[in-house]
Amino acid sequence: MFAHPGLTAGRALLLLDTVLIGLLWSSVAVLCLGVPGGAAALGPLLALPAALLLFLYALGLYERAALLETRQSIARVPLAAGLAAAAAAAALSLLKRVSGSPDLTLYFIAALLCGLAAPCIARVALFTLHHRGKFRRRVMIVGAGQRAWDLVHLLRHEGRTLAYDVLFIHHPVLGQVDPRLAEDSESRIVSGREDWEAIARDFGAEQIVVAADERRGMPMHTLLACRTAGFPVYEYMRFLEKEIGRVDLKRLELSWLLYADGFAFSPVDRALKRALDVVVSALLLALALPALLGAAIAIRASDRGPVLYRQARVTQQGRVFQILKLRTMTVNSETRGAVWAAERDPRITRVGHFLRRSRLDELPQLINILRGDMSFVGPRPERPEFTRELASKLPLYEERHIVRAGLTGWAQINYPYGASLDDARSKLSYDLYYVKNFGILFDVLIILQTMRVVLWPSGVR
Repeated sequence: MFAHPGLTAGRALLLLDTVLIGLLWSSVAVLCLGVPGGAAALGPLLALPAALLLFLYALGLYERAALLETRQSIARVPLAAGLAAAAAAAALSLLKRVSGSPDLTLYFIAALLCGLAAPCIARVALFTLHHRGKFRRRVMIVGAGQRAWDLVHLLRHEGRTLAYDVLFIHHPVLGQVDPRLAEDSESRIVSGREDWEAIARDFGAEQIVVAADERRGMPMHTLLACRTAGFPVYEYMRFLEKEIGRVDLKRLELSWLLYADGFAFSPVDRALKRALDVVVSALLLALALPALLGAAIAIRASDRGPVLYRQARVTQQGRVFQILKLRTMTVNSETRGAVWAAERDPRITRVGHFLRRSRLDELPQLINILRGDMSFVGPRPERPEFTRELASKLPLYEERHIVRAGLTGWAQINYPYGASLDDARSKLSYDLYYVKNFGILFDVLIILQTMRVVLWPSGVR
């Protein structure tokens, strides 16, 4: 089952988790805790598996980095298990009168043990399968030039599959062979043949990707033969976007962006997004009120300065609004104009360091969301001074303003905080992917993964 060529490691791990958690927990709940049968038992039985899978995802335990680092992944399991057990126990307490549920203390202990055991077993099993050569995808790449090298380099470092077996097809009309590919011990290049269908069959290709530097003169009939024989054929940009979760700006062709799917925003999508913004931000604002009050007292006591900090930012269609944040820098920290934040910035106060690391300084932006200035999910709002500078240097930068700016976003959960042109370019590749593939389910998944960024901040300033 887990050797199926189309099954990625992340999906296999989700399947393993689901099966093991379901079997282990249902056995414990029915045999040990005495949960009665019937429809009333569905709540107690499903609360723990649902909560555990949710927190495993939210803490990033199905991401490529977590799949490659088994020990670090297992180290995060106890937190996911504890949160899931607490959430499941809370849900069960609401159903107690209806379901006749067991004692919550016993339920919590059993849920915690199951939550620890099943995910750890699943990750050890995945580690064993991976080191036995499972979860490798066979990709045949048409071309062996610079574009093909860029493709395989990105797949090895960012691809959603842990490992790829790659075969390169070279033909004189496709351009020169990249020297890096010629010297790469893992790269196998087949040159001078046009029976690509036979090569694909012998190789066992799952997908064929056209990544030639020069396409004029390409033997299209050979590609068509592969396509009609059942081999999926992808254009470079489409395949890479799907595999790495961002738009590759280095090789971006505007014609592809023009004709590709995406950038579709129906009235229903916008209405659902706004409803999600209001519900989530209002709920979080209510829950965070004690933390906001405590932070306000600490800021006020530290230097007697104002608690809130207002700053001009750019949102949808280039509109400028005043963003609200808890003040983390000294008063009058930008008397000489706008500057990027820096590592160990001396302007940040002692209280401010804690607020930034914990992300508490961002909480007042929930008010901006309720006002309609921002969305919960979207590209981070930048200052007008920086927006003008970046738009002049980065093509397509203004396209990120098609949607409202967000408190969190696809770039924020995938790329560490950065304050340079190169960082802005990398984040733009994720922002364009989000804008192009916008959807309410995508927003929900980003919101869930924001928990990982809050608990394990990387590069926060």
